Amino acid sequence: MEKTFKFAGVSTRAGVCKARFANDQMRVKVLAKTGSSDIDLIELKVPMTKADAIAFLISINFDNGNATVRAALEEGLEKRTPAVKAVKAVKAKTATKAKVPAKKGPSMDAIRAKAAATKAVPKSTVSKAAIVAQMEDAPY
Repeated sequence: MEKTFKFAGVSTRAGVCKARFANDQMRVKVLAKTGSSDIDLIELKVPMTKADAIAFLISINFDNGNATVRAALEEGLEKRTPAVKAVKAVKAKTATKAKVPAKKGPSMDAIRAKAAATKAVPKSTVSKAAIVAQMEDAPY
């Protein structure tokens, strides 16, 4: 469940206009204290999520023809809309998909060479029976 807000609007800080959200009118003071200007928050009829609040602001023509405010609202909506996030995530995943390096380990040629080397080693010429017979003849 997403968090809901009672107030929504925009403010400008360092020349960048962004969508802002709050649960009380005191947020205006905090925004002003942190250097925001052009603060415009309105009380929503019902508490809404960020995406719903931005969609509502766009639907009531909150920007009043101000292109900067409209761009901030559209950017905020794009950032918070799940369908747009999913498409961007898929595009980012396919664009940055790197080749996974092959696992390090012995190559097939190395395995064959090792097998050939073990076959080349001569076996002992003494049989197990001869070793057992020598052990029985031991003078203990």
